[in-house]
Amino acid sequence: MSPTIIIADDHPLVLKGLQDFLHEKEYNVLASAKNGKEALSLIKAHVPDIAILDIKMPFFNGLQIAEKCQKANLKTKIVLITFEKEEKIYSAAKSFGVYGYVLKEFALDEIENCIASVIKDKSYFSPELLDYIEVDESPKELRLLTKTETKIVGLIAQNKTGVEIADLLFVSARTIEKHKSNIIKKLKLPSKQNSLLIWAKENSDYL
Repeated sequence: MSPTIIIADDHPLVLKGLQDFLHEKEYNVLASAKNGKEALSLIKAHVPDIAILDIKMPFFNGLQIAEKCQKANLKTKIVLITFEKEEKIYSAAKSFGVYGYVLKEFALDEIENCIASVIKDKSYFSPELLDYIEVDESPKELRLLTKTETKIVGLIAQNKTGVEIADLLFVSARTIEKHKSNIIKKLKLPSKQNSLLIWAKENSDYL
C-alpha cells in the first residue's frame, strides 16, 4: 500500500514538479502547501505517513515544522528537501527526528529511494550531503556498549517494547529498563522522549 504523503514548497514550479513526479510514480499525495503554516495545518489534519518539506518557507521552515511534530508526538515522518549543505542544519534535522534530507539538485533522482527507506523506518540522507560535510556515519558510540546493550538497541530499532525485549532475553522488564537507562547515559542522549528509539533507528544498519 502506497504511503500517504503531503508536500510543501514556496516555489510554485518546484512544488508542481515534485507533485507531478510523485503522481506519475503513483504515490498517494494527499495535499500540497505553499508555506510552512499551511504545511503544519495539513500534517495535523491528515497525519500523513510522510511529509516532504522545503527547509526555507514563509511562517515556519521545515526544521521548525519537524520540531513541532516531534513535540506533538505526531507519527508523520519528515523529509526535508533543500539546497542547504550546512552541518549545523544537518545536525538540527537529526535532533528533531527528521527521517530524510534530500538535496534539491538530486531530488527527482533520490526521492524514491528516500521514500522507500522511510517506509522501512530507516533514515535517508543524500550521499552528496554526507560527503560534503564529511559525516562519519559509523557510530563510534557503539563501542561503548556491551554485547547485551547492543542487542537491546537492535531490538528497540525493530520497535520491540521493553516487555517484548525482556521476554526475548529471558530477563525482567525492570532489568531492561535499567539497561536502557545505562545505554542513554553512555550514548549521552538527551532526556527527551524517544531519543533512544530515534538513535536506534538512525543507526540500525550497524546493529
